Amino acid sequence: MTSKVYVALRVPADPLRAFEAFTREIGDWWRPSGLFPVTAQGDGRLTFEPRLGGRLFTTLPSGEQFEIGRISVWEPGRRLTFGWRQASFAPGQSTEVEVTFEPAGDETRVAVEHRAWDTLPQDHVARHGFPEAVTLRHVAEWWRASLAQLADRLSIS
Repeated sequence: MTSKVYVALRVPADPLRAFEAFTREIGDWWRPSGLFPVTAQGDGRLTFEPRLGGRLFTTLPSGEQFEIGRISVWEPGRRLTFGWRQASFAPGQSTEVEVTFEPAGDETRVAVEHRAWDTLPQDHVARHGFPEAVTLRHVAEWWRASLAQLADRLSIS
């Protein structure tokens, strides 16, 4: 069984709009985590290439790009799955994020499952030496804060 976090939040939009905001506007609502930076230079500006097989990448202030992962599921308004790796991950190391968008009245329940944290060794820099349960708690807090930013963005658009 893989170690994972699961976080869900209702946002004020229909599922297609929530999906579009998550993917096409991630550079506007994404907030970096001090504990889990994408690169040593920070998170930069995240961007999805909007298609199956497209990249999630970041563009750093220097203009350099870093590929975070590839999109393995692209179902607008329903589901998105992509790889997630930080620059500190060894080649072949990756976690996976699945995001679902479910109607909930006139809102959408956006749920994030970030899995495969157990594939990173305990002494990996991304785990900060924390026991697995503590690492997962911090990852969950990070996603909860990120989804709150998405909800804020949707409430003003």
